[in-house]
Amino acid sequence: MNAGSFIRSTSLLDDSFFEKAVILIAEYNKKGATGFVVNKPFTRRLNELEEFKDSIPFPLYDGGPVDREHLFFVHQRPDLIKGGTPINSKVHLGGDFKEAVRQINQKAITEKEIRLFIGYCGWDYHELDDEIEEGSWIVLVNSGGIGFDMDDL
Repeated sequence: MNAGSFIRSTSLLDDSFFEKAVILIAEYNKKGATGFVVNKPFTRRLNELEEFKDSIPFPLYDGGPVDREHLFFVHQRPDLIKGGTPINSKVHLGGDFKEAVRQINQKAITEKEIRLFIGYCGWDYHELDDEIEEGSWIVLVNSGGIGFDMDDL
């Protein structure tokens, strides 16, 4: 597995935060793994958060149980949002968040090109590998090149 892969929870994680979760692995290295749940819309939209009350209503996703005080994002528009880290050839992690919000508000970036997350998922080195080995997660085949079209998952 590598950054850009998707994993899906199995029934072993039912009745937990991760029930029926599909996670984009954003980082996978000797420090561990970081990812975002891509299939759980958050209960509020961007403009419902106090600091973004002047923004357009844009969906947020419940990215994970870690650091739920911050917004994180992945996108497919490095031409518009500078400073992101490539996850794979199509998707970038983070970058200039103020510019990302500006591009969202100008409707220059669509929901298919960017996902905003409250929180993230994190694993220590080998922890995710152990969870895959025990059957908690399935690595989705040929998922490394897809972006945000979740219809195929």
